[in-house]
Amino acid sequence: MERRRLRGSIQSQYISMSVWTSPRRLVELAGQSLLKDEALAIAALELLPRELFPPLFTAAFDGRHSQTLKAMVQAWPFTCLPLGVLMKGQQLHLETFKAVLDGLDVLLTQEVRPRRWKLEVLDLRKNSHQDFWTVWSGNRASLYSFPEPEAAQPMRKKRKVDGLNTEAEQPFPPIEVLVDLSLKEGACDELFSYLMEKVKRQKNVLHLCCKKLKIFAMPMQNIKMILKMVQLDSIEDLEVTCTWKLPTLAKFSPYLGQMINLRRLLLSHIHASSSISPEKEEEYIAQFTSQFLSLQCLQGLYVDSLFFLRGRLDQLLRHVMNPLETLSVTNCRLSEGDVMHLSQSPSVSQLSVLSLSGVMLTDVSPEPLQALLERASATLQDLDFDECGIMDDQLLVLLPSLSHCSQLTTLSFCGNPISISVLENLLHHLIGLSNLTHVLYPVPLESYEDVHGTLHLGRLAYLHARLRELLCELGRPSMVWLSANPCPHCGDRTFYDPEPILCPCFMPN
Repeated sequence: MERRRLRGSIQSQYISMSVWTSPRRLVELAGQSLLKDEALAIAALELLPRELFPPLFTAAFDGRHSQTLKAMVQAWPFTCLPLGVLMKGQQLHLETFKAVLDGLDVLLTQEVRPRRWKLEVLDLRKNSHQDFWTVWSGNRASLYSFPEPEAAQPMRKKRKVDGLNTEAEQPFPPIEVLVDLSLKEGACDELFSYLMEKVKRQKNVLHLCCKKLKIFAMPMQNIKMILKMVQLDSIEDLEVTCTWKLPTLAKFSPYLGQMINLRRLLLSHIHASSSISPEKEEEYIAQFTSQFLSLQCLQGLYVDSLFFLRGRLDQLLRHVMNPLETLSVTNCRLSEGDVMHLSQSPSVSQLSVLSLSGVMLTDVSPEPLQALLERASATLQDLDFDECGIMDDQLLVLLPSLSHCSQLTTLSFCGNPISISVLENLLHHLIGLSNLTHVLYPVPLESYEDVHGTLHLGRLAYLHARLRELLCELGRPSMVWLSANPCPHCGDRTFYDPEPILCPCFMPN
C-alpha cells in the first residue's frame, strides 16, 4: 500500500510529460514540488527512475535540502557523482557539503549493500564531467544515451592466496574522492578541513585521490600531514613552486617517489643552504634524483632555477627511465658536460618540446647542441632557446640540424646577440620546414645605436621588412616571423610585426 502511494505521488509530480522530451523547466518544477515534502522525497528514492536522480539532486543541492542529499548519496545509481561541477562558481554552503560526506559515512558503515548503490567515485573537481549535468539543459533531444561519468579505476589493494592475486575481502570497495589540490598558506578552508577529517577517520574505505597537485608556500610539516592522507599513486600532475632549500627538498623526496603514475613534474626555485656540508649536499641531491627511478610514467619534466643542477644533470637524467615528450630546463646554470650528457641521454630521443630558456650557452661549444637537435629531429615541434647568449658562430653550426627538424612548428630564440646576415641564413635553412608557422627572433645587432641597448627603431623596421620580403620571395608569406627583445630598462618584451608594440619606457612623457 505504501509503495503504491509513493508511486502515485511520483507520477503526480511528472504527470503528462515524458522525461525524454519535456523541457528542462518542467523537470525542474517537478523536482522542486517533490522536495516540498522532504520526507516523501527521501522515501520516493527507492522508486525514483534512474534518469530523474540528476535533476532531483541538482534541485536539492541548490535548495540546500541536506537530508535529501544525504539519502540520495546512499542510493546514487551511477558509478560517479560529479559534485565539483555543481560547486563551480558559487559559495558552497558548509551544511550542504557535510550532508554529501555524511551520506558517504552512512553508506560505508552499512553491512548490507543497498540495492541501487553503484557509487565508486565522488568527484570534487570543478572542471570534469561537464556533460553529466548539462544533459538536462534541454539542448539534447534524447536521454536514452544518458552519460555515465567515467569513473577512475579503483585502486584496490590485492593480496596473494596460493600464489594468485585476489582482491581483499571487504564489505564494500573503497570509495574514491577525487580532488585537485593547491597547497598554500591559509588556503585550507572549513570545507577542506571537514573533508580531511572524514578521510582521516575512514582512510581504509574512503580514498582521497588527486590528479593535479600544486604546492606553493606552506610549512613542510603541513604538506607532509596532507600527503599522508592522499593516495600518492593517483597524482599525475605535480607543480612545486616554492623557495625551498635543499634539506626541505630532501624531506619531500620520499613522497615524490611514491607518485608512480606521475606524468608531469614542475619544480622551481630550489636554493643552496650554507649550513650543510658538501657531503650532506651530495646525499640530499642523490636522495632527490634517485626518486626518478620510480617515475616510469613521466612524460613532461620542467625544472627552473635549481642551483644544484650544474655538473649534475646527468645524475638526474640517468634515473629517467623512459623517453620524455617535454623537457624544460630554464634559468639554470649548466656546464658543457651537462649539455653533452643531455645530447646523449635516451630520455631526449622522442622530445616534442625542448626549452633551455635562460640557460647561458655562450661558452658552450655548439657540437653538443647540434647532436641534441639531431637526436630529437624526428619529433621536435617546439624549441625555445630564449636568453641563452647564443652567438652568430654558434647558430651557424646549428643551422643544418635545425633544418632537419621536420616536425618543428615554433622556434623561439629571443634575447640572443645575432646579426641580420645570420638571421637571413637561418631563414633560408628553415624555409623548407612545411610545419613551421612561427619564429620569434631577436632584434638584430645592427638595430642598436650603442652598447647600452638603445634601439634605432627606423633601422629595426627596415631590417624587419627585409626579412618579410625574403619570406615572400621564397614562397612562405604566411610564415610568421616576430622580432622580440627585452626592454633594457624594465625587462618587458617588445614585439615588432611590422611596427613595434612598445613598452611604456619608449612612450613619450
